[in-house]
Amino acid sequence: MYIPFENLPEDSKIWIYQSNRKFSEEEMTEIENELKAFLEHWSAHGTGLEASYLLKYNRFIIIAVNQKVQQATGCSIDSSVAFIQSLEQKYKVDLLDKMNVTFKNGEHIAHKSLIDFKKMAKEKAVTANTIVFNNLVNTIEEFNENWEVPAGESWHGRFF
Repeated sequence: MYIPFENLPEDSKIWIYQSNRKFSEEEMTEIENELKAFLEHWSAHGTGLEASYLLKYNRFIIIAVNQKVQQATGCSIDSSVAFIQSLEQKYKVDLLDKMNVTFKNGEHIAHKSLIDFKKMAKEKAVTANTIVFNNLVNTIEEFNENWEVPAGESWHGRFF
């Protein structure tokens, strides 16, 4: 069952999917409607999941589940991945490739392959102070505290 994101507890499990391109406003509206419909019926072993989403920077889809009510299980996680794959196909984007880095370049959000990001670090085009999106966070609390961080304070720090 869908509930507002701000009503989920801080220890709710999250999954972050980053797009390799910015979504248009029209696409964002469609994705929002599709997410609500999916989450309204998302379940694990026949029990509805208390779940929500956030859309950030016209680029990130964050799905969250209150695991105190009902844990997301293998099958329910598989169905969410299938849903994300359907968005990839419909909007011709990449949401599941973890070998990419998204970071702030001034007010602009940049998306590069991990190889290109390493090169940029070597060339000092990005620094340990560059704000990166740490998509490895697992809970809403970690998301709030450690999602947008200087590269030197995340797993990206190994490139500097």
